[in-house]
Amino acid sequence: MTNQVELNVAKAPRAPRFTLSRLPATAVVGTFLVLVIAVFSITADGFLTVGNATTIVSTASVIMIAALGQLLVVISGGFDLSIGGMIPLAAVLFSSLTTSGWPMWSALLACLIIGVIVGFIHTFFIVFLKVNPLITTLATLSVTGGIGFILSNGQTLAVPGDAGVLGDQVIGTLPWHVLVMVLLVIVVHLLLQHSIFGRRIYMIGGNSEAARIAGVRVTLIGGSAYVLSAVFAAFAGVVLASQLLAASGAVGSDITLQSLAAVVLGGAALTGGRGSVPGAVIGVLLLGIIANGMTILLVPSFYQQVVSGIVLLAAVTFSRLQERAKRVS
Repeated sequence: MTNQVELNVAKAPRAPRFTLSRLPATAVVGTFLVLVIAVFSITADGFLTVGNATTIVSTASVIMIAALGQLLVVISGGFDLSIGGMIPLAAVLFSSLTTSGWPMWSALLACLIIGVIVGFIHTFFIVFLKVNPLITTLATLSVTGGIGFILSNGQTLAVPGDAGVLGDQVIGTLPWHVLVMVLLVIVVHLLLQHSIFGRRIYMIGGNSEAARIAGVRVTLIGGSAYVLSAVFAAFAGVVLASQLLAASGAVGSDITLQSLAAVVLGGAALTGGRGSVPGAVIGVLLLGIIANGMTILLVPSFYQQVVSGIVLLAAVTFSRLQERAKRVS
């Protein structure tokens, strides 16, 4: 009888152990986001108000739009540094065209076409010629950013008021670009989670050679990610110009780091094959809330950069530790 009891105990399934590899990155960052909101709610007067929440979402919408494109590229196993040049170029081009009398929608279309061209350039060099994405996108960052300064002659250009439709309020204090951003978030999420394109972009990021052997058109899918990233960056530039009613060769140039930080904070792996839109949303909100809360507390901007860098470093470290834990387990 005793032996039978011991045998049953031996056969009883063990409770799953809690390990680092089982912990979702989005859960960690989401928890940290809640803690940050709680801290600023206590320490920063006026933080927990509808008006300030609208300000946070409105400011973060530009970064979110750019982060959607960055997310697609990162999942596919690359990254796009040219966003910091594409955004000011699109903003300056939009300002120049609308000031010259172009209709707002025609100027927007022209900016998106420039984004498509830059995306095809990335596809040619990175996907076809196998040039390192760091080198390629760093080069196009310099080129697009430089053209933006050339077109603006180093000056800040005005955007006509009737061309800033995307910055106009539509529901209470909520502007159009926030609604467009929400729509894009939903579309990209559905694209990644419920489409053949989404499944294949994860496959390419996980193992491009295995995906090729399985019949996935790696060139087409990988190139599409870079084209979409450039188009999203161009649209973000137009939104930023509409929001500010101004444009320059430097406006939005820091969004490359912010968009990359957001997708990594949200659980995307720089090695590819992992990432999600909800995670990127959490990452963007976390960065936006930290910046907003520190601004209310009158913390100088250079301290904000330090904090953002520390948060990004912590996210990358956690992601790396998770990868090691998965290999061990």
